[in-house]
Amino acid sequence: MNRSEHPTLAALAAAVLATADARAKAAASRAAAARWQAGAIAAIGAGDAPERPARPPRPELRPPRDMAKRRAAGTKETRIALLHAVAHIELNAVDLAWDIVARFANGAPGAQPELPREFFDDWVRVGDDEARHFLLLADRLAALGAAYGDLPAHDGLWQAAHETRHDLLARLAIVPLVLEARGLDVTPAMIARFERLGDADSAGVLRIIYRDEIGHVAAGRRWFEWLCERRGVPPVETWRALVRAHFKGALKPPFNDEARAAAGFSDAYYSGAIT
Repeated sequence: MNRSEHPTLAALAAAVLATADARAKAAASRAAAARWQAGAIAAIGAGDAPERPARPPRPELRPPRDMAKRRAAGTKETRIALLHAVAHIELNAVDLAWDIVARFANGAPGAQPELPREFFDDWVRVGDDEARHFLLLADRLAALGAAYGDLPAHDGLWQAAHETRHDLLARLAIVPLVLEARGLDVTPAMIARFERLGDADSAGVLRIIYRDEIGHVAAGRRWFEWLCERRGVPPVETWRALVRAHFKGALKPPFNDEARAAAGFSDAYYSGAIT
């Protein structure tokens, strides 16, 4: 019996993060998830996350402020640009899911309680979903004569991960409960836009992503509240304080209260100004 034959979940997570090619990263994510879900991996192992995940040489990564504003999806080019932006988000989300596994598998710094196996079940599922989403979008881009990497993309999502690398509670507050929750707010309008343009295939991919992201926000909210309980802190007030400390920007309405409620994410968290 050796490590290569019986790796830990944390080691597989680190391997996904170390994979640079986008499609290969997505495939590695799906394969790792399948092994965990089939019971082929028994041990979680110790966390070992890189400072940054490996990425392909393209797309060019720019600060969010340097990205051109996307226009409404009307022409083929603007539809490609929108799908490319969502594909970039989904590839980042693959890394974010596996970074939670690799970084916090042995407990986060600062009196982090041991995380239950169900925690890892949830984030492995999220990593699998995000990889599936990326591959669906990559296939859709290919059908339109484009590819992931053809356009520049912003690096804001990984900046949020870096900002919260020290504390699992902060990571859960910002990634699923700000960034993914924002996806619930904006995706229905994107779906409707593609449908109006007669692009049912793109709309269908976005509809799959929207459905799954409700479950991802639910997982983030569940584990955020679980960890708040163990630290003896109030969830709503703690979330607001972490958003003020770690999120560079404003929470912008309108909010999709229905989808957020379906994830158990009450408007008590985000209603009203967070200053």
